[in-house]
Order: sequence, then structure tokens, then C-alpha cells
Amino acid sequence: MSEPDLLQLRGISRHFGRFKALDEVSLTVKAGSRHAIIGPNGAGKSTLFSLISGTSAATAGSILVNGRDVTRLPVSRRVGLGVAATFQHSSLFLRETVLENVLLAVLRQASTRPGLWRPVNARRAAIDRARTFLEQVGLLARHDVSAAALSHGERRQLEVAVALATEPRLLLLDEPAAGMSPAETARLTELIVALPTDVTVLLIEHDLDLVFELADTVTVMHLGRHLTTGLPDEVRASAEVQTAYLGTMEVTS
Repeated sequence: MSEPDLLQLRGISRHFGRFKALDEVSLTVKAGSRHAIIGPNGAGKSTLFSLISGTSAATAGSILVNGRDVTRLPVSRRVGLGVAATFQHSSLFLRETVLENVLLAVLRQASTRPGLWRPVNARRAAIDRARTFLEQVGLLARHDVSAAALSHGERRQLEVAVALATEPRLLLLDEPAAGMSPAETARLTELIVALPTDVTVLLIEHDLDLVFELADTVTVMHLGRHLTTGLPDEVRASAEVQTAYLGTMEVTS
């Protein structure tokens, strides 16, 4: 039996006057998948990401998460429905410690679920949970340093930990490897591979080596439209993709 669709985009568009940044994009993301969206600059990837995450509004079309229409819901409501995102620009509290950044996310999540912990144990339980997420992303040993002291790659790891603290069903990653060294990218790859299968990952990424290593499904955008979606090998071998996305260059891993 195939996995159900966790995310459905139905004719999503985003227009700025006469300019169509996105034009009637339809797409499905299966539960448990590792789905990548690629395309050249101007393809509409970042705009699509902002519509799914809720940071901007669609001009037309609908977005469904687990069958529920979230098209007009704000970011906070989408987080409550299991949608979490990390962005290219850091949103961490740089003066706070690594642990405190994750702890804040844990406490926010707990506030939406009354009775999750008894008051006397709440602080200890929240700290233990935050430490669990830091261990998951490989930052537990850095728990007591400020976020400002982290390397670029470590900050991206911390952002994933903060996102995981919201208990997402759908984790959106906006160019997670941007600005990373090869070693940092390798650690990020290991982190994403190790994520639990009940977390569906949708990432936008320019690093094709990372995409073809991680993704089980790849979508190609071109000029604001959905060009094709398929298995990584299918996309890599597609003459249509090579022409529209990279001109005459071959898409290689």
C-alpha cells in the first residue's frame, strides 16, 4: 500500500501584479518521504516554500496538510498542525545558549497541550526533552554555549533541533546547506538521513549532490511552473530537465 499524501498543492499561484512568480502549481508530497524541490534562480522555489510555510499568501489555489485546508492559516496555526520550517536566514536567539533555544520551543509546544506535564516536574521534563533533541542533531556537547558561538553549520543543526521540538509531521528546509563547508554538509546529510520516518521532509536546495543523495522524490520547477516530479534517477536522466533547468549541461550526482 502506498503512503498517503501528507501535503497537497492544488493549482497554487502567487502573482505580483502581472508577474506570475508561481503559476498554477500542483504537487503532492507523500507521508514519510524525503522530497526535494530544485530549479534555477527565478524558478519559484522560494516563493513556493513561503506559501507552504505560511509566511506569504497564495493568490489562488489551495494547500492541504493531512487533508486539511491550511491555505489561509497563519504560521502559528500551521505549526500547531505539524508544519515546521527552517529558513536561509537564522531565526535563533543568538544571546541565549544552545539548550535555551530548544527549551523555548519545547515550552511553547507544551503550552499548546495543557496537562502534558505536572507543574512540579514541568521544567525538568522540558529540559530533558530539549536535551533529547540536541542529542538527535549532534549538539548535546555544545548545550551550554551561546548560539552566537556556533559555526554556520552548527547553527543550521540547531535550527533543525528547534524545528523538531515543535513535533512536526512536515519539516520544511530552505536551502539547508547554503554557505556550508563540505564537512558541515556531510554532517547535515547524516542528520537528515537519521530523522525519524514519521517526519516528512521537504527541502529546497541548490546542492544537487545533496539532493540526489537524500531525496527519494525530486520536483523540478521552471519559470514559476511545475516542470516534472519523479525518482532522482529519472529526473537526472530527463532531457526536459537538462534543457530547461541546466541548459545543455548534464544533471549529475
